[in-house]
Amino acid sequence: MTFGETMAALRAPGALRLGGTLGLSVAGAESNVAIGLARLGHRVRWAGRVGADELGALVLRTLRAEGVDIDHAGTDDTGRPTGLLLTELRLGTLTRVSYYRAGSAGSAVTPADVLPALAPETRVLHLTGITPALSPSAAEAVLAAATAARDAGVTVCLDVNYRSRLWTADRARTALRPLLARTDLLIASEDELPLVLERSGVDEPEAVRSVLAEGVGEVVVKRGARGATTFTAEGATDRAAIQVGAVDLVGAGDAFVAGYLSGLLDGADIPARLHRAVTTAAFTVATRGDWEGLPTRDELGLLDQPDGTTIR
Repeated sequence: MTFGETMAALRAPGALRLGGTLGLSVAGAESNVAIGLARLGHRVRWAGRVGADELGALVLRTLRAEGVDIDHAGTDDTGRPTGLLLTELRLGTLTRVSYYRAGSAGSAVTPADVLPALAPETRVLHLTGITPALSPSAAEAVLAAATAARDAGVTVCLDVNYRSRLWTADRARTALRPLLARTDLLIASEDELPLVLERSGVDEPEAVRSVLAEGVGEVVVKRGARGATTFTAEGATDRAAIQVGAVDLVGAGDAFVAGYLSGLLDGADIPARLHRAVTTAAFTVATRGDWEGLPTRDELGLLDQPDGTTIR
């Protein structure tokens, strides 16, 4: 189960100021993970709010079509719109993103919107550091959900997913620190890891030791094109990234998380979880869009095929 804000996404092939055509889709870190897990054959639920508008209908229709349970998704009846983001390709894989989410329906999510979605059969609650940055009520919802999940024995996964346009590092640290005591699996990039610590300026080994000492069972550090490392009390496991021709880096982190959680849900060991995570990330960076290139379970082995092989 996961929740957060999913927005309508308009994508431009070049600079927006030059005009031209835009492609319309949806985007949101948590729903990207939900779609990734659904494509890999898992039952997954997304909760949140959308506006009572056509873009909100697009969000719900897309998630439903991807096999994501939206029974606990709500439509805002107070006039708040569905959030919007614009992306424009600027140079190679460099993408510029503009958000229009202030006062959006998704930013007004509350504990009452998400706690009912924590059904008894829930095995994993996936959270990101994006949602608590949206509003005080959204931050309250994240803390309430993490607390309820931990009390119910549900595995809590927190992807730091820091967005500097939403809040400062100090504000992020203030909100994320209380979540650490309720987190079983922490996922962060190398530069995000200090945001869950009491103080910045510590090196990675010390940061990992500190997080594990606070009761987190696994710490996964994403290293982009250099792969990832999982740390536990037993030691560290490294996995190199799968080398593909990068087309679009947007959504790669969410794809990685979907793959890792898929392995966790399947009972795979850490090396197998990391392999699936870097595989799903490779699919995403090799295609355009946040989630469109996410693989199905049957497609996971395609990257193991020799170059130029046709699957018949």
